[in-house]
Amino acid sequence: MKYRYQAAVIAALSVAPLVAGVNIAYAQNAAHGPSASSTNGSQALSDTDRQFVHTASVAGATEIDAAKLALHRSNDKDVKQFATHMIADHTKLAAQLKMAVPHGVETPQGADTAALDSIRSLKGAEFDSAYISKFGVQGHKDAIAAFQDEAQNGQDASLKKTAQKALPTIQHHYAMAEELAKKKGALASR
Repeated sequence: MKYRYQAAVIAALSVAPLVAGVNIAYAQNAAHGPSASSTNGSQALSDTDRQFVHTASVAGATEIDAAKLALHRSNDKDVKQFATHMIADHTKLAAQLKMAVPHGVETPQGADTAALDSIRSLKGAEFDSAYISKFGVQGHKDAIAAFQDEAQNGQDASLKKTAQKALPTIQHHYAMAEELAKKKGALASR
């Protein structure tokens, strides 16, 4: 019994400095705020990187949701084929972005609801034209600019590499959207 008591006291005394150290480290990290580097692997991002993560996350989610809307609202097989392609590719791009974002950095999860609401009530050719021009052409034009900016000016190596790797896919989407817009006469609303 005496030995168990001594072992318990020794264990408690050896753990006390660890607990105190953790509390000190926690207090130091809390004092520096959420944007500072911490011991759990999260790190601060430059403004360029942070803007890219936000823009790419929201744009990707918006592309996916708009494409899902197109699958339900459009009666045009070309529009539905484009939308199916967008869902597949943007789902992959979102997964790649998520893997590239440093641990501890939050990424927006939602789509641009105002943009989606702008086409939600449209039907037929009017829907197709708005979807193609707003999300197909303009959305990818904007995405190209954001991904090029990150590829050239980003500070985080993983995000920069992800942007560089994704650019050809987004440029291909833009070319597909422009071709679809020409075919369906949707360039006027661009």
